[in-house]
Amino acid sequence: MLLREWLQDKRQQRLHAARAAAKIKAKAIIEREPPPRVVALVERYLPRRVGISMTVLLLIGSTGFGIVKGGHLQDFITAVSDARNALANSAGFRITSVVINGRKHLTQDEILAIGGVSGRSSLLFLDADAVRDKLKANPWIADATVLKLYPGQLMIELTERKAFALWQEAGRLSVIADDGAVLEPYVSRRFLSLPLVVGKGAETQARDFLALLARYPQVNSITKAAIFVGERRWNLRLKDGLDIRLPEQDVGNALAMLSKLDKEDRLFSRDIVAVDMRLPDRLVVQLSEDAAKAREELFKDKKKKKAGDSA
Repeated sequence: MLLREWLQDKRQQRLHAARAAAKIKAKAIIEREPPPRVVALVERYLPRRVGISMTVLLLIGSTGFGIVKGGHLQDFITAVSDARNALANSAGFRITSVVINGRKHLTQDEILAIGGVSGRSSLLFLDADAVRDKLKANPWIADATVLKLYPGQLMIELTERKAFALWQEAGRLSVIADDGAVLEPYVSRRFLSLPLVVGKGAETQARDFLALLARYPQVNSITKAAIFVGERRWNLRLKDGLDIRLPEQDVGNALAMLSKLDKEDRLFSRDIVAVDMRLPDRLVVQLSEDAAKAREELFKDKKKKKAGDSA
């Protein structure tokens, strides 16, 4: 009996000792050195689940960096735009009709393509100002107004430039407006009847000079090209190849004199290759090679006759 009690006491003592050791070990594990102050502040004030949010943001940032680095940014933007336009179209904001006023040169499809409007575009997300800016960037369009009429109508008002003249410079031939804007390279024969101006700076000076030339139909009707020389003055090349070298000043008076000389003396029908009007007090005429030879022979005959008469 005493032995049993003694064994039970020993067992109880070992059990208490084991429990005490376990408590000391758990306390040693739980207790640690206090964290740095910054870490303590972050643990105290940082919102719950912020780690998940930061991880999501990191993944999004990594994806965006990959898109940009891989050169797919524009494709990504287009995909997002198409997705939102599809949602808007399904909600009833599809562009069902387009009204374009003021269109003369450009077709409707060309205008919509220039403005960036396609069959996937929705009226809800269409940026009217951006469409207007794109339209005005085209040289044929002087001004544009873009209106969105919900739920599905797009209205565009255009002011188009007119083809005014052909401009040749450095071997290139272009169609220009009256303000000198280059509308397009000359590729269509429908512009063949436009007046031709040649030389650097001629595109911006053509409107005033051609308006002045039109006041003298005797000269204008037989002019093939107006050539701007040295960005200072004009020459005329007539349809028969005759060159008229106009002065830098008093161009109107020079054109009036040309008209008068042709009416009275049929100047443009004579066998000449150039008329120089640059000197204020005289007009210099250059004969053709045949005319110069004939004139020289005529002078020789006159000299012979005079020598015979004196003998």
